[in-house]
Amino acid sequence: MLNLPIIPRGSTVEKYGNGLYNNTFKVTSGNPDEPDYLLQKINHKIFRDVDGLQNNIKRVTDHIRNKLKIEGFTDIDRRVLTPVEFHNPAAGSKSSSKLYFKDGKGDYWRLFLFIDGAYSCERMASPQMARTAGKAFGNFHRQLSDFKVESLKEVIPNFHNTPLRIESLRKKIAKDSFDRLKNMKDEVEYLFERAGEFSKIIELGKLGLIPKRVVHQDTKFSNVLLDTYEDSDVPEALCIIGLDTVMPGYICYDFGEAIRSGANTGKEDDSNLNNVGLNYGIYRGFLDGFMEETREFLTATEIDTLPFGPKLLAFEQAVRFLDDYLDGDRYYKTNYPTHNLVRARVQIKLLQSMDELIKQNQL
Repeated sequence: MLNLPIIPRGSTVEKYGNGLYNNTFKVTSGNPDEPDYLLQKINHKIFRDVDGLQNNIKRVTDHIRNKLKIEGFTDIDRRVLTPVEFHNPAAGSKSSSKLYFKDGKGDYWRLFLFIDGAYSCERMASPQMARTAGKAFGNFHRQLSDFKVESLKEVIPNFHNTPLRIESLRKKIAKDSFDRLKNMKDEVEYLFERAGEFSKIIELGKLGLIPKRVVHQDTKFSNVLLDTYEDSDVPEALCIIGLDTVMPGYICYDFGEAIRSGANTGKEDDSNLNNVGLNYGIYRGFLDGFMEETREFLTATEIDTLPFGPKLLAFEQAVRFLDDYLDGDRYYKTNYPTHNLVRARVQIKLLQSMDELIKQNQL
């Protein structure tokens, strides 16, 4: 039983969802005048700057809230996450509000208003659902297109700095601390042969040819909150959740991650690589929805980078899986000794599938 002063008295607390980063609970109020909440234990081993993390989320959600007001929405609390601020009475006259609570064990907790009548899905099951997802993430970018991106903290430095990811893998190879390099020589050779190709986005950014924007960085379909529906096969998207990784970045990162994670015909850890490939219908549906919302403000160069995004993210994810495999599986949860190696091979096969579609002028 959780016993935290930020939980209203008389509430019931139960585990909720299956998030990868944070432990999440639903707080159901025992008072009809009190709202329900989403309680999360922040993974401060990953997000070490909790102040920066929470302030990022507050700035972004406040900006979206103001846009929704201007656009005339009346159900705003269902269309954007609402972080809860905590008053610290122990500070006396110098009391201040915080967006998180630190308990006696050194763990960090936060609350959001719970959004009733909403749900999420793990996969884009059809091109129509993919279009809904594309519109949702595109709308997120449209709402934040005038946000001052320099006000955001980089809570995970160099998250998508591909050259640094490659350099990290080289260092792990040099150590080979767990004697695993012998199992992955073909994969390493393939990735290093193509390393220069995947430094392109960082180089374009350094040259000022593409602007930094507010980027979600984790555009899986499960981070689109959907409204309940009765008369349609395709639900309406309410809002974007999973805002921990919102940071400055480039637009192709979000498009790329959505396709990498959502348009694979196989599983992310599929042991049968014949199952793995790019589902073009899902790709096209997401692209159409995304462009419908972003076409008016993206630059021509940014639009040109979108098809490259899924390749970049597949390449980078393969590098990250191999890096963790060589490092003894410290970052990703694994179910067996070669789990990260299998995952890396899936990403390489997905990348090769995209290459083939490009040759056929389909991407």
